Amino acid sequence: MTTTTLTPQPAGPSDAGGLRRAVNRVPEITIWFWVIKVLATTVGETFADFLNDKIGIGLTGTTVIMAVLLAGALVVQFRARGYVPWKYWLVVVLISVVGTLITDNLVDNMGVSLIACTIGFGVAMLATFAVWYSREHTLSIHHIDSTAREAWYWVAILFTFALGTAAGDLIAEQFNIGYLNSVLLFGAAIGMVAVAWKYLNVNAVAAFWVAYVLTRPLGASLGDLLSQSRADGGLGLGSTTTSYVFLGAIAAVVVLMTRAGRTELEPGPAT
Repeated sequence: MTTTTLTPQPAGPSDAGGLRRAVNRVPEITIWFWVIKVLATTVGETFADFLNDKIGIGLTGTTVIMAVLLAGALVVQFRARGYVPWKYWLVVVLISVVGTLITDNLVDNMGVSLIACTIGFGVAMLATFAVWYSREHTLSIHHIDSTAREAWYWVAILFTFALGTAAGDLIAEQFNIGYLNSVLLFGAAIGMVAVAWKYLNVNAVAAFWVAYVLTRPLGASLGDLLSQSRADGGLGLGSTTTSYVFLGAIAAVVVLMTRAGRTELEPGPAT
């Protein structure tokens, strides 16, 4: 196992469109990336419920507050010279919550069905990838090195979270598969993607984004499994406890990574 140290680098020249070009602004893909990603997606599900129900802010108020916090975090992230763990993962956690709230607003406040949300966000995500690729000629996360590419990256991620929330709720609740079975289902699907990438030479970029999408319903189902009451098929820990535990775990991993001065503990696939 090797260790890669993050070495600060100066920003590069502007790209053809006049946008700032810098070092890669997102982390390398390691086991720790996926661990924090699943933790963040779980928090997206439980923390939205915590603010909405337990604190009593309400769905609309929670959405407005979290959207403002996300906008502020994105400003901080875009102004960074490169990948800074706490800035990047703060955006991921907040965008996870906002993605969940977008779907919840459409379903609960506007009466849009989970099937329509799943299809709609799937189309929006694919359209984002198509336009992103047509303009930048790559979807690789190893080349998020300009303002334009990072903007496309975060738009795509927002849609993956909204899509994952809708798909997870659709399968676990409307199709009545249950939270535990949904966790096993989406976990197995991610495992199949990993096997296909490693042994069947599936394109690494495509494998990454498919796995990224699947971690959202995995995290949502895991969050519901832990937080929902036993009568509803969960373990009854509640959204408060689950949110605090997972937020603490995310903070601990990010702090350790930052103090160690590294973005990865072992090499990941070239995507």
